[in-house]
Amino acid sequence: MSAPVAAGPLEDLRSWILSHHGETVDPDRLAYVRAELERIAADAVPGPVVELGCFRGAMTLWMRAVLDALGENREIHVFDSFEGLPESTEADEIVLPRGVLAATVQDVAATFRAWGKAEPLYHPGWFEDTLAARLPDRIAFGYLDGDLYSSTAVSLRECVPRLVPGGALILDDYADPAAVDGVLVKLPGVKRAADDHFGSPSPVRALAGPPGLALGRYLAPPAKP
Repeated sequence: MSAPVAAGPLEDLRSWILSHHGETVDPDRLAYVRAELERIAADAVPGPVVELGCFRGAMTLWMRAVLDALGENREIHVFDSFEGLPESTEADEIVLPRGVLAATVQDVAATFRAWGKAEPLYHPGWFEDTLAARLPDRIAFGYLDGDLYSSTAVSLRECVPRLVPGGALILDDYADPAAVDGVLVKLPGVKRAADDHFGSPSPVRALAGPPGLALGRYLAPPAKP
């Protein structure tokens, strides 16, 4: 059983990520992901880690560093079109240009080289074309950052059945004003896709934080006796 990571070893990396990648991550997101990885390590939840939508790899690097500090050699699988976002739809209530937020595998590799960390396993392509065939059969933790309704819908469809008991998903941009006062709803398609997937009452819990934080957490139920 792994012990929680002391603050010191990760503080330099945390400061660097917030300085160089502050447009996509913030202290609260880093803290919630770290706590989740510490939990699955302490509870010996089996399986690799996946990230769906990685942009330039800041959160991916954070997860690798936390796992390394915990003595966890779990694989990290990264899924991204590496062509930016797909078309937005009416379900998103906003219009984003196709291809916005594009990054490359080389961008992620450069992020990892800056800190001498082993790179993740890359799965380039649109989620509809890659997830069903390439997701691991068992997942301990997933960070879902698809931004749009369609990307979130297919992410949940493919990831939820693969979560092991005690595994968890964090949904980036999941904003629930009914649960968190003052939360900013920037990408409404994310919560709408989760609501359509899970129904009501939803098992996704909105995570508390400052007004700009929009995160949801889904915890897989324990194994049946």
